[in-house]
Amino acid sequence: MLASQHWRLRRAVHPEQIRDALLQADCHVGIAVFDNALGCSPGDLADLVEDSGMEWVAVLPPEHSRDRLTARVLASSFFDFHTLPVDDVRLVYSVGHAYGKAVLRRAALAPSEPVHGQHGMIGQSPCMIALHARLEKVMRANAPLLLTGESGVGKELAAHAVHLGSSRSHGPFVPVNCGALPQALIESLLFGHERGAFTGAHERQIGSIEAAHRGTIFLDEIGDLPRSAQASLLRFLQESTVMRVGSTREMRIDARVIAATHMDLREAVRAGRFREDLLYRLNVLNVEIPPLRDRGADSALLAEHFFHHSANGRAPGVRGFSRQALTAIQQYSWPGNVRELLNRVQRAMVMCDGPLIKVSDLQLEGQTGATSAGSLATARAGTERELIQAALGRNGQNIAAAARELGVSRVTLYRILRRLGITPQRRAQTSES
Repeated sequence: MLASQHWRLRRAVHPEQIRDALLQADCHVGIAVFDNALGCSPGDLADLVEDSGMEWVAVLPPEHSRDRLTARVLASSFFDFHTLPVDDVRLVYSVGHAYGKAVLRRAALAPSEPVHGQHGMIGQSPCMIALHARLEKVMRANAPLLLTGESGVGKELAAHAVHLGSSRSHGPFVPVNCGALPQALIESLLFGHERGAFTGAHERQIGSIEAAHRGTIFLDEIGDLPRSAQASLLRFLQESTVMRVGSTREMRIDARVIAATHMDLREAVRAGRFREDLLYRLNVLNVEIPPLRDRGADSALLAEHFFHHSANGRAPGVRGFSRQALTAIQQYSWPGNVRELLNRVQRAMVMCDGPLIKVSDLQLEGQTGATSAGSLATARAGTERELIQAALGRNGQNIAAAARELGVSRVTLYRILRRLGITPQRRAQTSES
C-alpha cells in the first residue's frame, strides 16, 4: 500500500541494520513493526528511535499497547501507533502526517547560520553582552591591556577583536605565546638580534615586538615570561624602545601591548616570580573573559557554530545534535571552556554512528549529575522534566514561548506540566497567545 503511494521503502530487521540504513539514506519516517515472534517491544528500540532524528510509527499486537511501560514509550517516543491487523488507509495517512512533522523537526534541528555576535565572538548571554561593552571601551584606548580568565576561554580571540576595532586595525597583530618561548632565545625572539650576536646568528632578525610596529603585540600567558626578559619588556613599556641582541642602538617602536594570563599575577608577585612594576605597567586596563559555565545557552550556540564550520570533518550522514545532546551541552560545567567544547564536538562529528550527535558521542554521560537506578519510564520522565524546566528557564517561565521551543502546543505542555507536577516559578505578565 505504501509503495503504491510513491513512498520509497527500506527494510531492516535488527537495530544495527536500522542504523546502517539511516546512515546510507536520508529517511524521514520509520515504521517499527512488532509482533510476538520478534520478542522485542517499543521499549527495546526507544533509544534508537529518539536518536534517529526521524518520526516513528509503531505497528504492534493489541495486547502490547495495554502494557503500562510500552504505553509510556509509545506516548513519549513515537509519532503514532497502529494495532494489528493494520488499516492500510489509516496507516498511509499516519505516515504522511509523520513525514510533515519530520520536515519541521529537521528544520528546527538543522544547524542554523552561525551567530557571529559582536566582534566575531559567539554568544548572547548577559555576561557576553557586558564583555562586548567593555571591549568596545578599551578599543578606543592605546594603553596596555591585560586580559584575564581561565585557560580556553578565548583570550586571544578577544585580543584580536580589540585590535580589529582599534585605530591600529590596518597594522599587524602579532601573537606570542610566552610559555612556549625557548628559554635561551626569549630575548632574541621578542626583541630581535643582529648578525653575529651569538653562535648561529647568521643574519639580522627582527623580533616580535618590532614586527608589531604600528599594530598590536599580543603576549599570551605573560605569567610564564622569565624574570630575565621581564626587565626588557618593562623598558619597552616605559620608553617604547627596543634594542636588538648584539646591537647598541635603540629603536622606537609604536605597538600597543595586550597581555593575557590565566594566573593570579598578584600572587606571582608575592611569590617573587613576577615583577610588581611590570604588573602595574601591563594592568592599566583590565578585562576578564567569563568561563563557559557562566554563559548559559552560549555553549549550545558555540557547538552548532563549530558543527556548521566543520563540514569536512563530519562522518557521512551526520546532520546535527539530538535534543538530549544540546541539553547536556548546556548543563555541563566545561572546565576546559571553549577549547574543550570544540574538542568534544570535533571528536563527536567523526565518531558519531547515527544522523544525530548523541550525549554518548560527546562523552558527557553522567557528567551533568548522577541518576539513580530505576525503570526506563522513570528515566524518560526525568529527561522530559529536565528539558521542560530548561525551556521554561530560557523563556522566563513563559508557557507559550517554552511550548514553541519544545515543538508542542500550549495545551499539551500544560498537560505534561500537570503530569510531572511542575509549577512555573512565575507567570509571564504578557499575553501567551
